[in-house]
Order: sequence, then structure tokens, then C-alpha cells
Amino acid sequence: MKITNFAVKNYQFTLIIFLLVSVVGYLTLFSMPRSEDPSTHPPQYLITVIYPGTSPKDMEEQVVKPIENKIYGLENIDKILTTVEDGVAAFQVKFKYGVDVDNKYQEISTEMNALQASELPKDIYLIKTEKIASSDVKILQVALISENASDKKLRDAADELKTRLEKITNLKDVKYAGIPEQEIRIDLHLDKLAQLKIPLNLVMGSLQSEAADIPGGSINLDSKVFNVKTSGKFKNADDVANTVIYNANGKIIYMKDVAEVGYKSETVDHITRINGHRCVLVTVGMKDNVNITDVQKEFLPIVEEFSKDLPQNIKLVKSFDQANMVSQRLGHLGFDFTLAIVLVIITLLPLGSRASLIVMISIPLSLALGLIVMNAFGYSLNQLSIVGLVVALGLLVDDSIVVVENIERWLREGHSKMDAVLKGTKQIGLAVVGCTATLVIAFLPLAFLPDVSGEFIRSLPMAIITSVLASMIVAMTLVPFLGSRFLKTHEHGEGNVFLQYLQKFLTRSYSRIMPKALQFPKTTIAISVALSITAFGLFKATGFKLFPTSEKPMFLINIKMPLQANLTESDRVTKLIEAELKNHKEIVFYTANVGKGNPQIYYNVHPQDRKPDFAQIFVQLEDEAKPTEKTALIERLREKFKTMPYAKIEVKDFEQGTPLEANIVVRLFGEDPAVLRKLSSQVETILRNQKGTVYINNELNTYKTDVKVKINKEKARTLGVMTSEADKVVRLAVAGLTVGDYIDDRGDARNVTLTLPRDKFSNLDALKNLYVNNIQGTPIALNQIADISFETSPTAINHFNKSRFAKVTALSDKGYYANDLLTEIIPKLDRLKMPKGYYYKLSGEKESEGDALGGNFLSVIILSTFLFIAVLLLQFKTFKGIIIVLSIIPLGILGGVVLLLINGSPMSLVAIIGFIGLSGIQVKNSLLLVDFTNQLRQEGHSIDEAIAIAGETRFLPVVLTSITAICGLIPLALNSNPLIAPLAIVLIGGLISSTILSRIVTPVMYKLMPPSIEIDNKETLN
Repeated sequence: MKITNFAVKNYQFTLIIFLLVSVVGYLTLFSMPRSEDPSTHPPQYLITVIYPGTSPKDMEEQVVKPIENKIYGLENIDKILTTVEDGVAAFQVKFKYGVDVDNKYQEISTEMNALQASELPKDIYLIKTEKIASSDVKILQVALISENASDKKLRDAADELKTRLEKITNLKDVKYAGIPEQEIRIDLHLDKLAQLKIPLNLVMGSLQSEAADIPGGSINLDSKVFNVKTSGKFKNADDVANTVIYNANGKIIYMKDVAEVGYKSETVDHITRINGHRCVLVTVGMKDNVNITDVQKEFLPIVEEFSKDLPQNIKLVKSFDQANMVSQRLGHLGFDFTLAIVLVIITLLPLGSRASLIVMISIPLSLALGLIVMNAFGYSLNQLSIVGLVVALGLLVDDSIVVVENIERWLREGHSKMDAVLKGTKQIGLAVVGCTATLVIAFLPLAFLPDVSGEFIRSLPMAIITSVLASMIVAMTLVPFLGSRFLKTHEHGEGNVFLQYLQKFLTRSYSRIMPKALQFPKTTIAISVALSITAFGLFKATGFKLFPTSEKPMFLINIKMPLQANLTESDRVTKLIEAELKNHKEIVFYTANVGKGNPQIYYNVHPQDRKPDFAQIFVQLEDEAKPTEKTALIERLREKFKTMPYAKIEVKDFEQGTPLEANIVVRLFGEDPAVLRKLSSQVETILRNQKGTVYINNELNTYKTDVKVKINKEKARTLGVMTSEADKVVRLAVAGLTVGDYIDDRGDARNVTLTLPRDKFSNLDALKNLYVNNIQGTPIALNQIADISFETSPTAINHFNKSRFAKVTALSDKGYYANDLLTEIIPKLDRLKMPKGYYYKLSGEKESEGDALGGNFLSVIILSTFLFIAVLLLQFKTFKGIIIVLSIIPLGILGGVVLLLINGSPMSLVAIIGFIGLSGIQVKNSLLLVDFTNQLRQEGHSIDEAIAIAGETRFLPVVLTSITAICGLIPLALNSNPLIAPLAIVLIGGLISSTILSRIVTPVMYKLMPPSIEIDNKETLN
């Protein structure tokens, strides 16, 4: 081949180029971004609207419908999932893959700003639009612990640490949580306002006017420009207290005359503890494409120095540091990589020391070239890309082994060194290119998997593809060059002792089987067909789970209180759970979050927003804890909390892959809440009666009770009271109204809140003795125009693409897979009698599988199949040759499925990757046999002679490449990570069965249907 001739004859150039690759590859290895998981940027956004004190029904009418109408009108929208609860509406907006993520974010933000200014209620507390990305994960969680420090001291300490960490350029979203912010609170006496006949609007207007910060602009004076400073924001509580709210008839009324003004903490809505101790949590995120190890070197000194400066009654504990987990995980994979190299070296012994050395030199150079390309494409070093490199390690030596072994064979036959290098490489060159092309095409569909699961997994196939392509270039250039320098002519043709024994073993193993197989070809093929059918039949026995659970030594406990439980009751029950966790010595940290979810510490679990009847505990074990130990603890805790009388306790492990609410989710669509409630109850019964389901949740099994302030509009109009004014007074009494902000002593903006005198939490007394001013300023008692009563309302309202639905969810118990359970559940759901216009859809794992394996993925598979066949046609120019080569694939599947069953792993996306990759590896091995058989027939050998010689000659490199691949994969198969191990298990099982059986089936298939061969004089042999 020309490239080989060029590389050998221009050896100085070849040497310099590969030295350059070595240096750049080495630098790339240490400069590439490192992270635990691949960086993902799906076109998904989360819009959160917080409107305290608003019922789900009111939220739906006033907030949800306007936002959904606006968002649904945007281009390339895929789906909108809306969840409406008390005072909170969350919109999960997903666009079709391929759109510009940043542009869509700007588009949504613009629309939200426009809506807030025009259609949405003016007193909404917060509208937040967020991009969903892997970088949302907090890489650091620090707890500032104190049982006796004041709120202000703890808050100031947390704020100081936040300020220091924010100065690190590679960090983002530095936040603290678990302690209420300080505010200036104005406890207004409505009775005094009523006596003075001062309208509430006048008070609010005066405060908002004084709080406004309007720049004065600039003026020219001689040759200079001076900025004009105005009064600015409130400076302190005295500023607020001395605000003039009324000035008429020589009478001046100050704010302090009708209210108590002072510094207070905001209403407590989130309580945090670590290992049972009161604390504040400080969390830190990291920007994309950054090396987490380098970032750790920046923040650790700051945290340690800050810890020394703290007062004695405040202690700092670094409870979560993802950088340590990344180092540990990459360290384990690094060990696996080293072990794989050692095993590969051992398998290369039959080639001889010089040939083995050449192959060993080709390994780091192929990996270096692959790393350079990956870095250029923007991929990071993470658990999946490193797995791809370890898998590639077993595959990339194939090309070098095949080339070196062929050169060695020519040398053993007595050819000169240059003839052996050039002609030996030329003889095998086309087969090597064809083998590499088929392998790359096999992994190509995985690089184009759609949706977020495809983006998550993409670095794995890309690592394999780039490394294997690099290995082909190295095998066709550097290996022949090194062979021309280091290899020598053999004195005897049998090779070294390792080669001789291996050759004898292979010959003896097949000496009796092969003649019989060739004598009874149809019987042999019938047996192989039976084995293939068995292989496909065993698929069902493995079960299916798209992504496995995480092996990380941590999990979550969700505490779901009875409906409408307050924060105090949720805290009481959380303490009971903490008391139990304290008894388990294997638990290092347990971080309680009452009223809110723990800050995000896993890439696909987003924290629960404020909810008084919810609490969550983040549990961490020792770093070296095995997944089996964690699973056993989870099972013990589930059993312990199963009969908890006060709340529903869910002990949940983290799941890999796309975010899932639950394994099984049944969505019931329809408009009438009463009908939906009835149907959801029936679905709940089905799930509860299904063996293998746990933690069944039905949001509609109970209604909640709201306090209804019903205004008599006729009476209100008669008395000159506007309904909006009455609503404003109620809001003022219960939740308070933010009328401005001030700058505290640390330079941060804090709220100025107007409310009525109350305790820590509002109660029913807040609605007593309220007055509303009419348009003349005369105070009217609220109870004159309104009745206070209780009414039932739904706990939550859900929309999917603007259609209302109810949902019933369940998790699969240990030893059960959602797909297996659904085969029994779906027929029962289909038998439900639903009114016209009502129907169900499955979400959870089922929807995730459809997103990951449907649509575009099928198109890519079809395209790759045609490319696969096209490459083989170029190689053999006949369909018979393709059928012979492809006939081995089902036999490899047999070994992969059997080993999965023995290991107890289910079929998964990673296992599917293994089977797809396996097809490429098998075809590669079979192609070598068929290609050489064709060459021998072209040289004049009969079919039987060609089959016999090719089987003896080419089966040795096939066995060597298979053994090296298997040895390279063994460390991965033994890895405890369930995301990694199934891939290696499938490949090992498939390689074992296909390597053993290909020596029988491929020659027999060739004899049964020999392809046409063109010889030099253009005569065609059949």
C-alpha cells in the first residue's frame, strides 16, 4: 500500500510525526477537562413560578395557562410538562434536539419578561428560568454547624464563605441554604390606619416611592463630567420608620406612627441539619469544560483557611466533595487500564519479544492520537470516555497484531525483511482497512443516539471510534516502519515456544471437529441455527432496564408527610428518621432538608422546591463502600420505615441515565377532576396489587382543604370597596407584601416587607380584625363584605402539552424490572372502562426508552446497516461473501446473553452497545478468514485446500486478537459499576463463543456457498 511504502521509505518523517503525536497526546491527557459524568446540554428548561398562598386551581388560571400558551407557540417545541402545587408552578420545557440551546434560553427569558409585565399577576414572588445542564450539579457541599450561634452570625459566616468562593473564576452558583434571610419587617396596625382614614394603597405607594433608586444622570461643569447621586434605596430600619406616609392639613404621619419597624428573619421555610446538628449548607457549582481536580486545588485552601477563622461555636464540615469521587473513580479506571495493559502484554508473548514490543509501542500512540481527536471534538475525560478507551485497548491492538503477525509469517517463510514488511502489509492491508471500517460503522449508531441519553453516552463510542481509527493509521504506517527496523529473519519457521504450543493447541482442538463439520455441512449449520435461535430466546430471560442504578455510596430518603402538614410537624418526623440513621455506623453523613430538597448533587436528580409537607435526607456512606453494601442498607431501611405511622418514607437509590420521576408512571388524561380521581384510584389499586411494586403514589387519593375568603361583590361595590383591595389586605395579613429593598452591612440587597403583627408562622387569627379602605378612604371591616370558610381543592394539577392529567407512580422492588411488571400491568389498564375523551399513557422508564431508542436511532441503525453491507461488498464484491461473514454474529450473541444471565445483569442500553460493538468485532475476525481464503483461491488453490490453509494460518491472529480483547476487558467486567460492567461482560461472552465457533461455522458456510473469485487472467472461479 502506498501509505506503508511512504512511511517505511521516509522513516525520518514518520519518526518525527509520531514523536509529535506522543508529546501532544501526553499534554492532552493532562489538559483535557475532567469530570465525573459527561457534560450534557439538552434543549430543556425549567421555569419556576413561586406565588405563595395561591391554590393550584388559581395558579392554573392566573399563571399556568398564559405561560403555556406563550411557550407552546415557540418553534421546535417538543413537550411541556407542568406541575402545579400550592403556590408553585414548575414548567419542564423540552425542545427538539438540534436547536441552539442558548438562543432558546434567551427566547424563553424574553417571553417570560414580557408576560410578567403584561398578563401575569404583579405580586408574584419569583419567576425563574433555568437551563437544565450537567453542570447544575453542586461539586461541593459544606456545612457550617452551630447549636447556639444566632441566625445573623451563621448567615454572615455563610455569606463570607460564599463571597470568597465566588472569586474563583471556574466556579458558579455559590449559594447557601437552611437559614432565613434578614429583612426589615413593617408590622402594620390596620386599626390605627382605620382611625386615621389612611388608605393602604397610600402606605404602600409611599414606601415604594421612597425605596425607588433612580439615577440622577450626569452634568457638565467646565471641562469635566460629574454624576448626580440621588437619595437611593433605604439604608436601614430607621429610614423605613421615618418614611412619611401622610401629609395633609398640617398633619404629618410617619411609618413608625402606625407600625412597628425592625430587623427580623424572614419566615422559616427550610430547615437544615447534618448528623442531627443545626447547620447552614453552602453549595458550589462548576462551569463546563473545566478540570475538576484543578478547581479543587483552588477551593480547598479557601475552605481550610476559612475554617480556621470561624468562631469557636461554629464548625465547618466538608460533607460532599465530588472532586474526591472523580479522582477515586478515575483512579479505579486507571488501575483497570494498567491491569488491562499487563494482561495484553502476556497475551502477546506468542508473537515474540520484538513483535510484542512493536505492538506495545502502537498502543500508547493509538490512544494518544485518539485522545487528541476527542479533545478537538470537545469531549472530556469522564467515566464513560475512559471506559471507551479501556474497551478500545482490547480492540486497537488487533490491527497491529494482524499486521505484525503477517510480517512475522513472511519472515518465518524465509522472505527478506523489506519484502516481508512491504508485501506482508500489502497482503493484509485491505483486510485491515475493511475490518476497521466495519468496527467503526458498528459503533457509529451509538454516536448518534438521540435525546439526552444519547448525549450522555456519546463519549463512550466516540472514544472507541477515534482510538480504533488511530490504531489503523498506526498499524499501516508506524508498525511497518518499526518492523523494518526491529524484526529479524527467523532461523526456524515455527516461531517461539509460546507460539508453537498455541499452534499445537489450536490444531489439536479442531483436528477431530473440523473434518466432521466439513463432512456434514448441513448438520453443522442446523446446529448453529439452533444455537442462534436459543440466543435470541434467552433475551427475554435477562429482563430489561435502560439504565442501571448508581454505584455511588449515597442515596436519598424522601419523607412525604400527610397532606398539608406544616413545617414544624415535618421537622418532628424528620428527627425520628435521623435518630434511626444514627444507629447505622456505616453511614458517615446524613444531611436533613426539611421543607425543601437537598441541593443537587447528582446529574439527573433536581431538588424539590419549597414544600412544607416534604423533607429529604441525603445519606452518604464511606467512599469505599461497595454497591452491594449500599443496596443491603437500603433494603433494611425500607423494611424499617415501611410501617412508619406519621409519614410515607421512600428510600431511593440514584438511577443512571435520563431523569425519572419513578420506574412506572401512568398518566391519565381528561378534563374533569372527579373522573380523573376515580380512574386514578382504579389504577392505584392495580399497581398496589401487582407483586414487585413499591412506593405507590396517587396525588388525587385525597383532597386538601383551603381557607376561602369569599367576597360578596355586590356588598363590596355598594360600600365602595374594590375586590383587589380586599385581596391585597388578605395577602398582607397572611404572607406579607414586599415593598422595596435595602442594602445590609455586607452590601447585599434585602427585602423590606409590609405585613401585620404575627408570630413565626401565620395562623387563622391573621384574618381577624382586618380593615379595607373604600375609595373615599373610609375603613370597612373585612367581615362586612367577606365570609371565611373552608373548601376542598386538588393537591396538584398536572399538564402535558396543555392537556390536564393525573398520575399514579410506582417503583420496582428489588429483583424486579419495570418492563417485566408492565407486561402484566398493561393488560389490566387496557381493561379499564374509561369515558370518552379519557385515556392513559405510560411514562417513566417506558417513555425514556422510547426517547432513547426510537425515531432517529432507528434511521441511524438502518443507515449503518447499509454502510456495513457496502463496505463488505467493496471487500468481497459478492453477496455470498457477506452472508458467510455475517453468519457468525448470532453465535457471538449467544455467548453475550449467557454471560449476562450468569452475572445476573439485565439487558440495558450499555449492554446493547456491547452487542452492537460485538457485531463489528466478530465480522472483523470472520472477514480475516474469508479474505485470506479468497486470496488462496486466486493463487490457484482448490476450495478445500484454501479453507484448510486459511483456517490454520488466519485463525492464529484471530485467536490472538480475541484473547487480547478479552484480557483488556476483564478488569471492566470485574468493576462494581453497573453502568460499566455489562458492556465488558457482553463483549467477553460474545468473543469467547464467536471465536470458538467461527473456526467451525465460517469454513462450513464457505464450503456450502463459495463466492465467485476473479483470478489474474480474468477467469471466474465458482
